[in-house]
Amino acid sequence: MRVLVVEDEERLANTIARGLRNEGMAVDVVFDGKSALDKAAVNEYDVIVLDRNLPVVHGDEVCRQLIACKSLARILMLTAAGSIQDRVTGLDLGADDYLPKPFALKELVARIRALSRRAVTPVPPVLTRGDLVLDPARHIAERAGRDLSLTKKEFGVLEVLMAAEGRVVSAEELLEKVWDENTDPFTNVVRVTIMTLRRKLGDPPLIETVPGVGYKL
Repeated sequence: MRVLVVEDEERLANTIARGLRNEGMAVDVVFDGKSALDKAAVNEYDVIVLDRNLPVVHGDEVCRQLIACKSLARILMLTAAGSIQDRVTGLDLGADDYLPKPFALKELVARIRALSRRAVTPVPPVLTRGDLVLDPARHIAERAGRDLSLTKKEFGVLEVLMAAEGRVVSAEELLEKVWDENTDPFTNVVRVTIMTLRRKLGDPPLIETVPGVGYKL
């Protein structure tokens, strides 16, 4: 899952990003509204965590512009103001969810996962394919009842492939959804991760390589 965190308090932004990465998410961070719009214009995010009180471009305006340009990202707004009217205002702007500060990281993670399941093509909370079961919230991956002991990146790749429901997923899409913008686009990290994931999944093989296109289950 690819998440953009937009928060002008750098310590808080980095704390959120670290917590989300520990949950296996790919996270980009910016500290003002203009940078948020610039990032959203060139990257496909599943969820944008958006603070309202941002410099340069206010969070409300960022939300309006994202909705106006038909961004597919789900928007979770954050604010230090927690009144009912503040929440109503944020939702009226087009945000999908609203979380007042201070908040528990566990709740933020749960809300982000819930929003990601409300994508254009809804994704169930637990993914299954034959004898393969993946539970992102509990970070459980099993095949025929056997724990697969996946790394965070292996888990992320498998989650994207299972959510695609047989569609071919390119290496570029995997790189974008599982890694963040600091990853070298010419790296072989996707191929290596697919290789180790295949080994852990065992036989019969589940991941098929479509030459020149990508991978599918």
